[in-house]
Amino acid sequence: MKKLIIIFAAVLLVFAGLSSQTVLAEIVPGTFTLSPSVGAYVFDGEQNIRNAPVYGVSLGYNYTERFGVEGAFKYVYTDMEESDNNVRAYVYHLDGLYHFFPKKKLVPYLAAGIGALTLNDPSGSDTNSLANYGAGFKFSLSRSLLLRGDVRHIIDLDDSLSNVSYTAGINYMFGAREEVKSLPVDTDGDGVHDDLDKCPDTPPGIPVDSDGCPLDSDGDGVYDHKDKCPGTPAGITVNSEGCPEDSDRDGVYNYMDKCPGTPAGIAVDKSGCPLDSDGDGVYDSLDRCPDTPRGIKVDSTGCPLPLEEKVSIDLNVQFDFDSAVVKSGYHNHIDQVVAFLKSYPDINAVVEGHTCNIGTEEYNMNLSRRRARSVMKHMIDSGIDPGRLSAVGYGESRPIADNSSRQGRERNRRVTAEISSVVIKLQ
Repeated sequence: MKKLIIIFAAVLLVFAGLSSQTVLAEIVPGTFTLSPSVGAYVFDGEQNIRNAPVYGVSLGYNYTERFGVEGAFKYVYTDMEESDNNVRAYVYHLDGLYHFFPKKKLVPYLAAGIGALTLNDPSGSDTNSLANYGAGFKFSLSRSLLLRGDVRHIIDLDDSLSNVSYTAGINYMFGAREEVKSLPVDTDGDGVHDDLDKCPDTPPGIPVDSDGCPLDSDGDGVYDHKDKCPGTPAGITVNSEGCPEDSDRDGVYNYMDKCPGTPAGIAVDKSGCPLDSDGDGVYDSLDRCPDTPRGIKVDSTGCPLPLEEKVSIDLNVQFDFDSAVVKSGYHNHIDQVVAFLKSYPDINAVVEGHTCNIGTEEYNMNLSRRRARSVMKHMIDSGIDPGRLSAVGYGESRPIADNSSRQGRERNRRVTAEISSVVIKLQ
């Protein structure tokens, strides 16, 4: 008998899982239920009572969609198996119900409770305590009327006997809050009633706006749950995934791309233009001379142009008082002169040292030479052939400012060179 109950409950659950139609919540919190029913009552074989029809009625209350409580009464009129003596059975119990899938059209449930069983026959009346458990289903016929089926295993706790009842009937739901009677249907379950829902087929779990349509935060026409580029600026044309167009497929969207026709496979910068590492105006992909020093004119291949012209660069390094140490702030300037000399290997340079007028002429002459040699050494260490360089000291003999002021003396403590030539070579 227990196996039969388990199989019955399993069939109900499978049937419910196959039912995908959703309607207004069938089990509504705060409602009362009245359930008249008829069916069959099976007595334990040891009782020698004939199985017979059973008539019942139950009154219940739904605390939530899933949990409810119910009081039930069943009446059976039958006979003893070995005589014609009439038997009347009265079954009453209080049960708790748990509903599965309360928003489905078909709602299976489990029930269990306690109560009492009274048997009246010519020999007298006997009442025993009972426990029962079972399963059933409620199938929606309208907003307040449901078809109901139920099977219970009824256990006589005093005599250790097992009875079973099978019933079918009507479940009438009443006394609900006002919205139970008038709440509009929300077919897709997005929280927007069908009569207001402009997108009635929204998939479950998708956030929607007040019209029931999926959110489109950036307003590009692609809903957020499909949008792979959710931060697209307003007015930008996007593809079906919500991403701006990238016609040349360089990874930079058209609205940001300053070079929209870049050939496939070319590395680009954040503006979508091919890289130009040496800044000569020729993209790396076309540049045959990618390390051209800045400022040098190049041809269409990125290589220096052959040209006859005067080329020049000035060297000017300032020193602290009574010092021949090149300050770090001038290293970059000397490196620029080094790069110039490397670009024009036929040009030689004379590095000139100078001082202010503090000290003897002889001392200042030696100091100016040491300053010139310090700068020359830095250039040699940076790769310039020593044969292209010479150092000369002029001491205090060639001031460029008034030695009577501190600012003037600072300007006079210097190493300079004017490097120029008329050349015909790659510029």
